[in-house]
Amino acid sequence: MSSANSQILSRSDVFASLGNPWAEDLLPEIQEALRERPNHKLIVLDDDATGTQTVKNIPVVTDWAVETLSRELSGDAAGFFILTNSRSLPPEGTTVLHREVAANIREAAIQAGVTFTLISRSDSTLRGYYPLETDILNEDLGPFDLLLIAPYFEAGGRYTIDDVHYVAEGDELIPAAETPFAQDKAFGYKNSNLNNWVEEKTGGSISVADVRSISIDQLRKDGPAKVSEQLLELPKGSVCIVNSACPSDMEVMALATLQAERTGLKIAFRSAVAIVAARLGQLPREPLSPSELKSADSTRGGLIIVGSYVPKTTSQLESLLGSVEITQIELSVDDLLDASKNDEVIQLASGRMNAALASGRDVVVSTSRILVVGSDAESSLAIGRQVSDALVSITRQLQSAPSYLIAKGGITSSDVATLGLDVRRALIVGQALPGVPVWKLGGESRFAGMNYVVFPGNVGDAQALGQLVSNLQSVTK
Repeated sequence: MSSANSQILSRSDVFASLGNPWAEDLLPEIQEALRERPNHKLIVLDDDATGTQTVKNIPVVTDWAVETLSRELSGDAAGFFILTNSRSLPPEGTTVLHREVAANIREAAIQAGVTFTLISRSDSTLRGYYPLETDILNEDLGPFDLLLIAPYFEAGGRYTIDDVHYVAEGDELIPAAETPFAQDKAFGYKNSNLNNWVEEKTGGSISVADVRSISIDQLRKDGPAKVSEQLLELPKGSVCIVNSACPSDMEVMALATLQAERTGLKIAFRSAVAIVAARLGQLPREPLSPSELKSADSTRGGLIIVGSYVPKTTSQLESLLGSVEITQIELSVDDLLDASKNDEVIQLASGRMNAALASGRDVVVSTSRILVVGSDAESSLAIGRQVSDALVSITRQLQSAPSYLIAKGGITSSDVATLGLDVRRALIVGQALPGVPVWKLGGESRFAGMNYVVFPGNVGDAQALGQLVSNLQSVTK
């Protein structure tokens, strides 16, 4: 079934037609399986900063030196994230990066005396360098017996049902290829059915007939033990679609993969973030309170940096500006791309930002909302890089820590963290809203100990950003 034959469906009707989720709480068994293998770690390669959306008390590092990776692999945590930000790079850039990361993982694992499972975490709306990144990992750290494709992500309304990937808007399940995400200049696609999508993305080297899948019915009726057996029966080197419509589905798959790995099956994942929490045996915690997010001893204003250009971010920005008292500094993308104006725009914006923050006013620095793209994928990525560089330059000119800091968009939040705030290691402490992770910045960063809110471009309803800022503004200084 191609995307052309996929229809917009009613979420309530579809979910009512699905069987009941697996009834048993599997988290204790997952946690026990992890305790039985203390020298086996989960390594998540994250192609932008938003992949930490569902976990807590897990480190994220922004460099992949052997020393860094060996330290994390030797630590107590069952897994950790490596922020590669590779989605912002051209194909040759992510190729070089992944070769280096793979070589360093191999050496660090030897030093630490551990084995590992790899998750190549990417966008829940199917954007990113698949199959390039997983092919490199397979060549350099494999070969893997099985690659699982698992883009389900509850908080973002991303569901995979009958092998078709959907984006929920209200009660509508919209086939992913019919959404604006599929029109991405660098990472667009035509198929919502993931069997067809794999064939499309691999240029036909993997045909529809060769793609396998685990259905929701199998997960909910058969349970982890039988699903594990089914995984073991798949041909070596298979690509397998994981259907999911609730967290329990992911937990069944997580336990099934842990059981299959115990027999020697070597599994890798190309996924959104839901499988990470399931594999770590974590339940989502309640979102952090505004008082936990905000610096209690700061009289300065808070700062929001908005670089994402997806329609959902634009609607959230409009709602923010209409619902709270805030100073807006809008950067014209055309001016940022003009070498004769770029420096002046950045200096003017930085001065206004620091003055407003010092006076206790909250500030939103945002790019203009008309999307500027190049003639091809590479030039579009280059434009995105120039815009992100400007946001980083403004961040670097912060004179003191704001009372809170929110970065909107995956590439934006990654660059602001690594290049603007000098973050090398952070602890994921939870979420500000469902699907909106919060990092506590490490001691080497410019504002050590500050909470940093990584707000994905495509998560939340139109009011989500405005409501979060309103809640933060309600905290008495």
